[in-house]
Amino acid sequence: MTPYLFLCAALVLLVVFTYIPVVNMFWYSVTSWDGLSPSKEFVGFDNYVEIFTRPELFGVLKVSLYYIGASFVQIVLALYFATILSFSTRFRNIFKGVIFFPYLINGVAIGMIFLFFFQPGGTLDSALAAVGLDGAQQQWLGDPAVVNYSLAGTSVWRYLGLNFVLFLGAIQSIPAHLYEAAEIDGANRWDQFRHIILSGIRPVVGLSFILAVAGSLSVFEIPFVMTGGANESETFVIQTVDMAFKYYKVGLASAMAVVLLVIILLVTWLQRRVAPDEKVNLA
Repeated sequence: MTPYLFLCAALVLLVVFTYIPVVNMFWYSVTSWDGLSPSKEFVGFDNYVEIFTRPELFGVLKVSLYYIGASFVQIVLALYFATILSFSTRFRNIFKGVIFFPYLINGVAIGMIFLFFFQPGGTLDSALAAVGLDGAQQQWLGDPAVVNYSLAGTSVWRYLGLNFVLFLGAIQSIPAHLYEAAEIDGANRWDQFRHIILSGIRPVVGLSFILAVAGSLSVFEIPFVMTGGANESETFVIQTVDMAFKYYKVGLASAMAVVLLVIILLVTWLQRRVAPDEKVNLA
């Protein structure tokens, strides 16, 4: 019974803080509850009908495209640094710490840091002025044409360390004799990367893509802290939170959360179907 007793604490926390809230969310989504009234009027699928008949509710999903694009850049950079630092490189432990450190910082703190970084006359504008690029200065968070690029760039810096650690651990698990055999056969570094590294860590790369797309669709803290959703930077989650706590439409907000959950599950399923994990024999 000892292992099960140790598992009980984790299972209780999981049920109380994950599964019960999810069940409640489904229940709220078919009511017109305002979050304050003790009674919850059942309205069936009216909230879902409203979501799909109001284009503005789904229109904010286009903002997620900026974060999806940034996530691909993030994965490429993480894979590059993980590959370089998996081998003998001077000061590689320092570089590992520098890359991973941003992921340890609280997201709200990162949002505040980059809020000062992008503000007019802030760090970025001062750096551009120092190198003679005054003409490149602009309203990084005030211009609707630029703000989402700034926010997506912040997310790259924020989550690069997570993918970097995943890739680094996977690459270091590849047997060293494979590289030696490849060098004997005349394979260059690019060939080794394609046929040994990329093939060996394919399941981890697939996991990173799933996490990246899911995170891009549900991004919240960085745009909420830095812009509050202003200047066409509002995401679906920010809109959902506003619907619940600003307009007191908890039922509709819960339905939006359910729709987002279904979209993420559908995207994940499609990714698994298009690029299924394959067992790679590295022996």
